[in-house]
Amino acid sequence: MSQSAHAYAYLRPSAVLDGAAGRRLALETSGGTTPLGAAAHPRFFAGFLAEPAPAAAALLAVADVAAARYYQPQLRASLDPVVTANGDRLRFESFSGCCGVYARLDVLAAGLDGDEIGHGTTNVDVNNPLREALTRIGPAEPLHLAVGPDALEVTTFDGPVVEKKVPLPERWLRGFAETQVTAAGFDLRAELPAAEAVRFLRSLPRGGGRAGARVAQWVVPAGRTLRPTTRPVPGAVCLPGPERLAALQRVLRHARALRVYGPPVGGGGPAASAWEVELPGMRLTLTLSPDASRGFSGEGGVLGALATGTAGQDADLVAALLAWEPRIEIAELAEQSGLTPARVRAALTRLGTAGQIGYDAAEAAYFHRQLPYEAGRAEAANPRLRAARALVAAGAVRLEDGGATAVVTVGDHVQRVRTEAAGAVGCTCLWWAKYRGGRGPCKHVLAVGMVREERAQGGTVGGLREGTAR
Repeated sequence: MSQSAHAYAYLRPSAVLDGAAGRRLALETSGGTTPLGAAAHPRFFAGFLAEPAPAAAALLAVADVAAARYYQPQLRASLDPVVTANGDRLRFESFSGCCGVYARLDVLAAGLDGDEIGHGTTNVDVNNPLREALTRIGPAEPLHLAVGPDALEVTTFDGPVVEKKVPLPERWLRGFAETQVTAAGFDLRAELPAAEAVRFLRSLPRGGGRAGARVAQWVVPAGRTLRPTTRPVPGAVCLPGPERLAALQRVLRHARALRVYGPPVGGGGPAASAWEVELPGMRLTLTLSPDASRGFSGEGGVLGALATGTAGQDADLVAALLAWEPRIEIAELAEQSGLTPARVRAALTRLGTAGQIGYDAAEAAYFHRQLPYEAGRAEAANPRLRAARALVAAGAVRLEDGGATAVVTVGDHVQRVRTEAAGAVGCTCLWWAKYRGGRGPCKHVLAVGMVREERAQGGTVGGLREGTAR
């Protein structure tokens, strides 16, 4: 697993400060992006939290996920959460070290009382003293929130006084890309009122370990609650590694409802799911990968869009139209860009591989952020995509039966890819036999898709005519 060093630089540690005007939660920012360009220490908000105690608990939950590894927990993990200001809300996001849990806190306009909310994305410092101070925030005392230093504060420092360097595995970037594709396939499956939500979440195991996490559990709506089921019946939601919802325990006394999201269940294997706790003026969501030992980075949901030849140019066009919107409307982007909705979705998926796009299942909409990752970095790191392009370059793909069937020759092995009239794709390789497309397309299916696209455009692939192979 390749990794690089990711550096955070803060003017000072984030802290809860006491003053004449009350308590102040000062979240320091590092290396962000704004509508005016890059900023060393952007400032996105200054005002009061409408509900201090729930907000403090929810921020701690996001930090818990950033500091956790639910698989192989003996290995350390710690990334500072990402905050995005979307003009009408603040979003705090984090990923677990094992890449299997994604956390997001949406502090909506009703949860904030102060200046206008800015636009942009940065990291915020969450240190141990801050965590301890947040646990002592009470419900009655007003709490001022500052996300980023003001201009006067910045001028009083000659340079950053707090620096952190952490390893940034490539799979974490790929995980951010995959979660937005996964969540886009979710629907609301169940909604529990506060009392039932607390009862259900408190009944879940808090321990963990590899042995218990290997068994996928399922729940199905039953009136105002959820009941366990032994198999994925229609309407069921997968609960893979229930101990991974432990971070939600921090906010249970403030919960107003629990909403559960998941994909349609067709009797297949384990599936991802999202668990959203409604708080006063806020939403806290944990998205779980299909297995505790299986990070989002290997799901392969982005590969189809990355393999599309037009997605690169389309992504550049769509990116120019984004402005940290809290809701990205596909139809509106299609009208502005002149692209079809399908091409807009593929472009958004491609932008997601650079951390520019997220997905909010509660609003069934994409949103814009700008993580500090280079465009194309996740694409270049994906082994299946690299292998598929190598097959195309080697002329290993031959289309037959008018393109419905393809033969892919890899050394002494021949694999056949067939596409049914309804669009279902199958391959004879071992990868496909094992996962049946459940973790994205294999390299052979990707390569065939590339060749078919070139054929539809009347071009050549790898310098060869259609239907030929070396």
